[in-house]
Amino acid sequence: MNQVDPLENQDLTHLQLFVYLIPVIGFFPALWTLYRRQGTQEQQRISRLSVTLAFGWLLGYILLLSGAQASEFWSLRLLFMNGMLTSGYFLVSVGLMVRLWQRKLPRLPGISQIAEGTVRKHLS
Repeated sequence: MNQVDPLENQDLTHLQLFVYLIPVIGFFPALWTLYRRQGTQEQQRISRLSVTLAFGWLLGYILLLSGAQASEFWSLRLLFMNGMLTSGYFLVSVGLMVRLWQRKLPRLPGISQIAEGTVRKHLS
């Protein structure tokens, strides 16, 4: 893990953390940071949270969509739940970005613990 460089621009580092939290798109730079095992401790933590949220959303999206296609009676309800899940994912990501903008620690109860435990073990 890299040490914090006093000459490094803190605003660029903060902007990089925002990129990690962009829904769907931020998953790729976050995964790349975890794959390379580089970055500050804060970058690693937010990358793990972003990857966990994206995987959870993708899993729920695929399951609800396939359930909607397989069922005639439940299809509208499952598609509605799919839309709610996607909207929730985007709103949670924006909420985390707002907390980061306020210089607060972007954490989610339960999900942050999963990210620090399971994802850290497998990707970091």
